[in-house]
Amino acid sequence: MSSGKIAIVTGANAGIGLALCKQLLDSHPHLTLCLACRNQQRAQQAKETLSIFHPGAIIDIVIIDTSCVRSVLKAAHIFKEKYNHIDFLYLNAGVMQAGGVRWNRILSGIFSSRCVHVLTTGEGLIVQKNGKTDEGLMNVFATNLFGHYVLLQELESCLGSSGNDSPSQLIWTSSSNAQRCNFSMDDLQHEKGEEPYSSSKYATDMLSVALNDKFNERGIYSHTTCPGLVMTNLTDGILPAWIWSLVLPFMLLMRILVPSLTNSPGNGATALTWLSHQRPESLDPRAKYRSLCSVTGKTYVGTEKLKVDERESMALLHHLEKMRTEGLFEFNQRYGNIS
Repeated sequence: MSSGKIAIVTGANAGIGLALCKQLLDSHPHLTLCLACRNQQRAQQAKETLSIFHPGAIIDIVIIDTSCVRSVLKAAHIFKEKYNHIDFLYLNAGVMQAGGVRWNRILSGIFSSRCVHVLTTGEGLIVQKNGKTDEGLMNVFATNLFGHYVLLQELESCLGSSGNDSPSQLIWTSSSNAQRCNFSMDDLQHEKGEEPYSSSKYATDMLSVALNDKFNERGIYSHTTCPGLVMTNLTDGILPAWIWSLVLPFMLLMRILVPSLTNSPGNGATALTWLSHQRPESLDPRAKYRSLCSVTGKTYVGTEKLKVDERESMALLHHLEKMRTEGLFEFNQRYGNIS
């Protein structure tokens, strides 16, 4: 890769985000890396950790909370002051609030013909909590989807090919839990449903398709990834660490049938890092790129076709854009020009 590449990673201080940052620095020696995090102290700790392995790396920190539109607008203003062009915008920050485990579904799913599907998607296994942000949005929807959409729209002037600039990649951390059955255009924020995480990730897949239709001719390419089942702070809230330790040998063996049981954040970040080395115009705009792991521990990247309807994807884009423009008007009325 040529020198001078710039990457922004939301949710960069832990889990897949931190592992991704290390891999990007490992494989792009001249990269400028921006840790876009919600917490200043944790972001600084992440920067210090990365600097141990890459003492000469250029690592910036910008504070952003993707659940808060006002925070996103402030961060976008800082990004535009720092960078004229963004090569990789990793839309990785996410939240899933676990309120318990449906053990009956786990046991019935594992010991049935649906075992592989259950282990791959985790569909219906977790009791999920949700709530509203101070701005009146549903938290999971705002954090995982809408905040990122507002961010990329605010950064549009820094994205794409113009003059000597290279193409830009929008790279989303989606999930195998992204299921059509849990998404409804009539309940976009998933106020009434029980699977807000699945809904938000399916909407991510839909949005990526619509963004490609809108932006590809301008050198902006959007791709979604699936990190597989990774032990991160998201899973810590589901089961205690000692239970994960007990089931780990079983999970490693199950990689024979379910290679998406990647387990570690480093393995989960494989597809996200791989995309940074590809010519984005050569990739399938309607594919999800999956981090996979063999039973021997070797990582590789697989693909699957996104099962989304293009017209519905464009309808989602229009809904999100309407929410964004109406929200910006309200913010400007209340706060004036946010910067």
